[in-house]
Amino acid sequence: MEKQKLFQRDFTMVVIGQIISLFGNGILRFALPLYLLRETGSSSLFGIVTACSFIPMVIFSLFGGVVADRVNKRNIMVVLDFSTAFLTGFFYMTFQRLPLVPLMLIVLMILYGISGAYQPAVQASIPLLASADRLMQANAVINMVGTLSGLLGPIIGGMLFGAFGIEPILLLSIICFGASAVMEIFIHIPFEKNSYSERAAAVVRSDLEESWLFVKNERPEFIGVVGILALFNMVLSAALIVGIPIMLINILGLSDMQLGVAQGAMGAGGLLGGILSGIIHEKLRLRDSWLLLAACSVAALVMGFTLMPGMSANVGFWMIVGMSLLIMTVSTIFTVQMLTLLQQQTPPNLLGKIMAAIMAVANCSQPAGQALYGVLFDVFSEIPWIVMTGSAAAAFGISLYSRKVFQKLKRD
Repeated sequence: MEKQKLFQRDFTMVVIGQIISLFGNGILRFALPLYLLRETGSSSLFGIVTACSFIPMVIFSLFGGVVADRVNKRNIMVVLDFSTAFLTGFFYMTFQRLPLVPLMLIVLMILYGISGAYQPAVQASIPLLASADRLMQANAVINMVGTLSGLLGPIIGGMLFGAFGIEPILLLSIICFGASAVMEIFIHIPFEKNSYSERAAAVVRSDLEESWLFVKNERPEFIGVVGILALFNMVLSAALIVGIPIMLINILGLSDMQLGVAQGAMGAGGLLGGILSGIIHEKLRLRDSWLLLAACSVAALVMGFTLMPGMSANVGFWMIVGMSLLIMTVSTIFTVQMLTLLQQQTPPNLLGKIMAAIMAVANCSQPAGQALYGVLFDVFSEIPWIVMTGSAAAAFGISLYSRKVFQKLKRD
């Protein structure tokens, strides 16, 4: 029997739409926090605003998963891309007229909330557009698209921001979101309409209860995995999200372009990880997943060394770039592996909400970590290396513990 091609019309259009939309998202999410950090110079404020921005993403990813299973996924993507274009336009018209910090906080919270609702629809559509034997490759492609935007977005955003300020970035983002929304109108994703008379809150509660019962009774090993991810995100992911801009801008005194290169390296690492996932997926063993987390921890430890006295800023910059590349390569392989496992072992009618619930729980600890690290970088401003090295040591301990959890996983 001949295998179905991966790049059918609708899957290809989803990929192209993701490239355009996520590129706009990438340059916007690079520029807005950088603008705040440049204008205020406060690590604590930067960490707190970043943390608050993540909270709506966690909450709306739950609602997004429920909606993704009950509403046409194409319509979700179209509406949210148009909404992001309008939100960016609002910020463009008001950021020089309204107080910056509250405006930035509101815009980032809405932006991340939209992102939280958007991704479950994309992830839940993949099994509907790719055959079972192409699912791992399809996930790798979608992750590569996200990380490609993460590669180009910060680099181009850094160039534009350094040369022209934030306004061209806002205009380019509006164009990207609008173009993506128009293109997504023509995508066909299989959908069977469900009729129900319950209120929205009751539907959400009922669907989440159904998801919890499935995980508890059928896949209890997922619970341990999600717990590990939540701890790892709080300890290491939060440190990187908040720490890299603070390390490069506030501590090493480097340029916007260099920050863009460093964050672009993370995008390149994600692209490389996506390619490797598609090539070596048959050789990946679930029980060895803890080694991927351990590798991320060691790379973060090397980042911490760049902040020690006597280290050249330029040497520190390239070490951070290299470790960013390594961390994202390894973490993308881990993400593709876990997403594929989840999609293979979850019924299609539960997939959107279970994926959303797992993403929400895994990320719920991240805002607390981001706020904490922003404060810690201010408190330990004289010895900032202790923040990153401490984070790396804690993350390595979590990865060692996770070995027991991942050994319980099995493929169906």
